[in-house]
Amino acid sequence: MDYRTLQGTDLTVSAVGFGVWTVGTTWWGVRDEGMGKALLRRAFDSGVTFFDNADTYASGRAEELQREALGDVRSEIVIGTKFGYDIYTHPDRPGQQERPHDWSPAYLRKALEGSLKRLGTDYIDYYQLHNPRIDAIRADDLWAELEKAKAEGLIRAYGTALGPALNDRQIEEGIASLRERRAPTQIIYNLLEQVLGEPILAAGEQAGVGVMARVPHASGLLEGYMTLETEFEPGDHRNWRMTTNARRKAWMEDGLKKVEQLNAEFVQGRGRTIGQLAIQFALRSPVMASVLPNIYSQEGLDEYVATFGAAPLTDAEYDAIQALYRQNFGMATDLRGEVVAQ
Repeated sequence: MDYRTLQGTDLTVSAVGFGVWTVGTTWWGVRDEGMGKALLRRAFDSGVTFFDNADTYASGRAEELQREALGDVRSEIVIGTKFGYDIYTHPDRPGQQERPHDWSPAYLRKALEGSLKRLGTDYIDYYQLHNPRIDAIRADDLWAELEKAKAEGLIRAYGTALGPALNDRQIEEGIASLRERRAPTQIIYNLLEQVLGEPILAAGEQAGVGVMARVPHASGLLEGYMTLETEFEPGDHRNWRMTTNARRKAWMEDGLKKVEQLNAEFVQGRGRTIGQLAIQFALRSPVMASVLPNIYSQEGLDEYVATFGAAPLTDAEYDAIQALYRQNFGMATDLRGEVVAQ
């Protein structure tokens, strides 16, 4: 495992982190808490030290699950969690609907107290605004309260996690977080979805403030198992993200054609898997502190933590991948189903 400083903070995190949403919610299929706790523990035993959670994951149950799995090694891990969604007034929302946000200083304190209790700790290492819009990033009273909580020793550092889905408006939000607040930010970023990467990573490098990436395997396309016949379990959010069967089919067809090119040119005979290539790519920038692959099996976890023993991604390979990306791999549409100018 490699370890990196989250620039702009005094935190050192594992370059591969664990996003607890994959085992703490049903967004990636049926939740098995026993398996989830076993994976969290195996990740720690494999060198993973950064665990990223949120109070909205299963309305707080994911934080409790993490405490049950890792509470006895609290001093050896870096806990990230998130706040902003009002889980107390609006405990349940069907499908992928967002709860209302509450960015008041009073709600921040309420949310922080709840997360501390569920996580079984007296401080949180990295406290993040969960899917904020630009108004929250520019709310001075909210950030002043974060600084007070830091001075009180309740949190060590704070930042933003952008979402919920890939959206061009997040460029403004990410740059504002990095430049105006000098606060690290978390983005969706991978080989196939780079719309946020170029501007936000450049802003982070210029400001000397860190970035993290989630969904580095493009919702499974870059994990190496997906085919056109793949069916997702009930509750899996990938069933909801595709509004029609036709759109889901197009997303998979176009994505798998791109993956086929990547496999042929950068995986076969190169001493790495497609999943490891995806992680190497996402970690390319010196400002990228940690990537959060979707971990829901022992095999996937073991593959991802072995990335640092695989053949490294060379400069020439990186440049060739980016040339393919700029040409959209010869495809007419991108992964959002939008037509690409030829």
